[in-house]
Amino acid sequence: MGTAYTPGLKVSAGTTIERLRRLPLKGRVLVEVGQTVAPDTVVASTELPGILQTVKLAERMGIEPTDLAGALRVQVGDTLRVGDVMAESKGLFGRFFRSEFKSPVAGVVEFITPKTGHVGVRQAPTPVTKDAYIRGVISKVIPEEGVVVTCQGALVQGIFGVGGERQGEIALVTKGPEEPLTEASLSSAHAGKIVVGGSTVSAGALHKAAALGVIGIVCGGVVDRDLMDYLALALNQPDFDIGVAITGHEPIPFTLVLTEGFGTIAMAQRTFSLLRSLEGKVAAINGATQIRAGVIRPEIIVPLDNPSAAPSADGEPSSEGQLSLGSPIRVIREPYFGLLGSVTALPPELVQVESETMVRVLEAQLADGRRVTVPRANVELIEVV
Repeated sequence: MGTAYTPGLKVSAGTTIERLRRLPLKGRVLVEVGQTVAPDTVVASTELPGILQTVKLAERMGIEPTDLAGALRVQVGDTLRVGDVMAESKGLFGRFFRSEFKSPVAGVVEFITPKTGHVGVRQAPTPVTKDAYIRGVISKVIPEEGVVVTCQGALVQGIFGVGGERQGEIALVTKGPEEPLTEASLSSAHAGKIVVGGSTVSAGALHKAAALGVIGIVCGGVVDRDLMDYLALALNQPDFDIGVAITGHEPIPFTLVLTEGFGTIAMAQRTFSLLRSLEGKVAAINGATQIRAGVIRPEIIVPLDNPSAAPSADGEPSSEGQLSLGSPIRVIREPYFGLLGSVTALPPELVQVESETMVRVLEAQLADGRRVTVPRANVELIEVV
């Protein structure tokens, strides 16, 4: 067997990048196919229904539900402000000791239930917008749902990230891929920028980046305990732990993308060199990560007017995900976690591993010269296009 397929990380100086921008529920698309958009261009909008508040009106007024109809001063469809009179009791002889009940919420009366004396008030909807995220062109419109934004540019995918979508200028803060990103690497000049380090980002650097207003950090790795401690403090969750679900929604002041993994790991030279060549350019960064089904990779995207390696337009089939002799890989499981290498052999037969299961393996030469045999499921292809 000469080739196989495995998930891969893409590191590209010039490729076609498409991003789907979809609303959480149906709404309005505000752009057209062929329209040029900026990262902050709103491409679609909708409204999330407001919360339905049930007011136990009869109970609150101390009357029977059957008597509520005569006391009501609102009807279905009325718009209420906080403090508007919803009902008024008749009082003694219709004149004395009359009481009013004022609305505790603002919204629209959605229902009135005579049997229970309850009134439902729907609060105002919440507007939701979706921006383009990257500078590009609208290549597809999905009616009432969203769009696809396409651009030519550089793309670097990471192995793990936290924090959401942001845009900023790339700034290199280390001299090489082995140099760690420390507190001393950062200054007030990095406010609003995406800083690129070499290997591990220190705990102190995470806190200083937040204080300075850095909006993105890209580096080789991080000590998992340092990251969890920072997130626990930032999110005010003392027992916080990194789970297996999707990341990217953490309300933290910056987005972190790890290109190699957890621990003290130098950034791959090819990745560092590409990011160094992009210094000073505006990038989009997103830490969203999902490792299981429906894989989502954290990423750095730099739209370019003249990418250095324009994608092929001759209609050749894509080789994305193809594992073959010489393919650059990263091992993503112990005992070689995070190490880079290249494929030297792809034995076709199944091999029994330590867990006593039969799996397909590959042979690889690691960057340090060692030759190892690992399950194919334990490696990730590094796509350099």
